Amino acid sequence: MPDTAPDTILFDGVCNLCNGFVQFVIRHDPNAHFRFAALQSDAARALLAAQGIAPAALPAEPESVLLLSGGQLYSHSTAVLRIARGLGGGWRLAALGWVLPRAWRDAVYRFIARHRYRWFGREESCMLPTPALKARFL
Repeated sequence: MPDTAPDTILFDGVCNLCNGFVQFVIRHDPNAHFRFAALQSDAARALLAAQGIAPAALPAEPESVLLLSGGQLYSHSTAVLRIARGLGGGWRLAALGWVLPRAWRDAVYRFIARHRYRWFGREESCMLPTPALKARFL
């Protein structure tokens, strides 16, 4: 039986780049296809545990946005490309990224992830959603 839960984006809640990405998705997702959980949250830990991933297996500083979709967990560039596809419209053009080998896509992703705090900064705590967006955050 297919998983009917909404797609969930798991993100580094203290990363300014990641928070900016979440805000981007919210602005371009008028049908509220995606919901969100900071990787540092209990909700994210529970979702990952349900996927067989123990919290201890995650690095202290998460290196990837994760996408839980249809009972499958996607990471790195694959997660980002699937999110772009889920936004629809012109964002589907990101599908051109699929023509690149995954190793190349993920190498670029990891390079940016490795430098994201230095380039974009970080917060001391996870962002708090506005009351209007609270239902989309776990």
